[in-house]
Amino acid sequence: MAVMNVNPTRMELSNLKKKLVTAMRGHKLLKDKRDELMRQFLLLVRENKELRKKVEDGIRAASAHMAKAASVMSDEAVEVALMMPSQSMSVDVEEKNVMSVTVPVFKPEYKTAVDGEIYSYGYAFTSCDLDDAVKALSDIMPDMLRLAEVEKNCQLMAGEIERTRRRVNALEHVMIPQYQDTIKYITMKLDENERSNTTRLMKVKDMMLEKAHHYNYDG
Repeated sequence: MAVMNVNPTRMELSNLKKKLVTAMRGHKLLKDKRDELMRQFLLLVRENKELRKKVEDGIRAASAHMAKAASVMSDEAVEVALMMPSQSMSVDVEEKNVMSVTVPVFKPEYKTAVDGEIYSYGYAFTSCDLDDAVKALSDIMPDMLRLAEVEKNCQLMAGEIERTRRRVNALEHVMIPQYQDTIKYITMKLDENERSNTTRLMKVKDMMLEKAHHYNYDG
């Protein structure tokens, strides 16, 4: 029996009952939080799997086009073509709260919204495969950012799930049983004291009756 080291008094019993109610309410809330975190975590894991496949396919396609471009263009020509990019991108990092977990949100911002700006060269002296490689990389860039965002969110949520799981287990297997056992122990002690007091009072009554009437009450 996991009994706390407390005085078996009615005031302590009342305090422990209040703590038990609070602990049980907290246990339910934490379990609900853990379940919701798990649900959202599994959704992110599925999205992560889909995004990773899409990004890897896009990178493979871009690499294949770049290899073809390199086979018909010299290294110097490729380097010159890509030397002065006309498009640029910056990433704004914001935050949002998901079940008390602060997760990042990546928002890309482009120098210009014109699609043709991704090509920093003229078409006359370059291979169409170079165009396809640049286009493939440009197309998968938003997915790459989202993949990085999802993977970070998964990492943060996994940590919060583990922390919440430990709190749930501590309440379920340690604190709540300890409160329950201590409440049971104090209740037994108080009942025992009550019976002892009743017995003493009955003996005092017998003694008083015997003294007052000069006879034995039990007889």
